[in-house]
Amino acid sequence: MRWKAPVAAALVLAVLALGVVYAVARRPTEVSRRPWGIMGTASQLKAVVPRWRVGEAEAALAGAEGALRAVEARMSTYIELSELSRLNAAPAGEVVALSAETLAVLRLARGLHGQTDGAFDATCLGLFGLWARAGKIGRLPTDAEVAAVRATCGWEKIELLAGGARKRLAGAGIGLGGIAKGYAIDRALETIRRAGCDGGLVDVGGDVRCFGASARGDPWRVGVRNPFDTRGGAFFGTLAVRDEAVCTSGNYERYSEIDGKRYSHIVDPRTGRPVDLAPSVTVVAPTAALADGWATALSVLGPAGLGRLPRDGGIDAMVVVGGPADYTIHQTAGFARRLASLVPAAPGGTKVVTGCR
Repeated sequence: MRWKAPVAAALVLAVLALGVVYAVARRPTEVSRRPWGIMGTASQLKAVVPRWRVGEAEAALAGAEGALRAVEARMSTYIELSELSRLNAAPAGEVVALSAETLAVLRLARGLHGQTDGAFDATCLGLFGLWARAGKIGRLPTDAEVAAVRATCGWEKIELLAGGARKRLAGAGIGLGGIAKGYAIDRALETIRRAGCDGGLVDVGGDVRCFGASARGDPWRVGVRNPFDTRGGAFFGTLAVRDEAVCTSGNYERYSEIDGKRYSHIVDPRTGRPVDLAPSVTVVAPTAALADGWATALSVLGPAGLGRLPRDGGIDAMVVVGGPADYTIHQTAGFARRLASLVPAAPGGTKVVTGCR
């Protein structure tokens, strides 16, 4: 029968067409979301899924944004009704109920205090406030003012309980600015992962955590900014990462100027004064909370702090010291292996010291 050949050809073409449609639907694609106003900075969320799951990916990214905002609502000292603000405002001895998430971050912060010899100290809210006010009024605090505020700091003045916390001193206060953003990134990334996405990335103000691979199947690429580039477009190099976090701390964006001198927003809890030892620190770690906390601590400790990094914790770092004309880069061997491009030379020469632990 003459009609069989055309019908058979049509069937073949239909099967081929369905195969093409299926292949296209299975092809990985990247879905993005750019929420604004989280922790006062720009954010970018990404999920990698087959094309037929774009709707699910969009829902996952919406959930990730919700996770970021939930952490901010609990732990920001700029939100009057946050759990942390209520704890800071409470009188000494009053137990303030806290969520499991806030308590987890407080315990992590307390642990980092011990690991960093006190360089990371979330109980120094008063010191952060003292130097913020100094920048606004353009006057350095006196030694007596610094000493008085330092007397309110210290974990011995904070008691963490099963379902909350209380202060042992009325003037004590906690600021989680050096770790809460990292924790929020972790929670957002886990939201994307739990949705079954093949890959994902959460970037909040340049601090990043990712998992899986990009839509091209490559590792995620994270730029390491040159802290001496005033235009903000130059990078020391690019890190190739999978299933890791990258956080940077530096004095090139946030600082105060008093009597013509710049003072970093990062304060050494042990002296009560701003530090200028390391213009930039970048840390790679399994979680963003750890990367965030260690980046702050190494900004205080400098290259000597690289020896304090846990040897079996999967944490690597780069610490930049010096100025724009002559700087030295100190990095762990693991960080050097991840750096995908060369570091540009400074006008006066660049030194790179690898294997600092």
